Amino acid sequence: MAAGGRSMRRFRAAASRLSAALIRKVRAHLKSGGLIAYPTESCYGLGCDPRNGRAVKHLLQLKQRPQSKGLLLIADRFERLAPFVAPLDTSERASLQQWWPGPVTLLLPASRRTPRWLRGSHDSIGVRVTAHPEAAMLCRRLGMALVSSSANRSGLRPLKTYADCVRSFGREALVLRGKIGKRKSPSTIIDFHSGRLIRK
Repeated sequence: MAAGGRSMRRFRAAASRLSAALIRKVRAHLKSGGLIAYPTESCYGLGCDPRNGRAVKHLLQLKQRPQSKGLLLIADRFERLAPFVAPLDTSERASLQQWWPGPVTLLLPASRRTPRWLRGSHDSIGVRVTAHPEAAMLCRRLGMALVSSSANRSGLRPLKTYADCVRSFGREALVLRGKIGKRKSPSTIIDFHSGRLIRK
């Protein structure tokens, strides 16, 4: 089967798992400041509405992650990430296509409106247009970008299954069923303007 056909089947499967009722539940949960756990390219991710400071701070506390490190955002398309990023010129926006959609997080200059509790001590913010069918479909159906941080407490291995997430975070987060991708390691991180590889 051609790659395009396999990709379409994965997106259809993702859409079937994200029913209208479930999306309404997730949207209400996020609006109230709740956390979610959802499958991504290499592991389950913990996420929330990036515009909700209370939710972001709860996520950081749950992971025992210092705010200074900052957080990553994902979406199904760049337009949902653009409000958090300083304006890019036409050629810069065009060059994003060589990386996305895919398992590459780019560090881009943060918008002046991007709060410190998202970008930490940095002037940049990590963003990714994900190719993972379920994560992308989730962002598409919700109509928003999501915070994406590996589902683990600092120093521990990221969780890779629904059952493990329920055991570890089920009381703190709404855990969504699904399968992670085949990638063995977290997303590659690249500084967009310098081209410097931050994480393989």
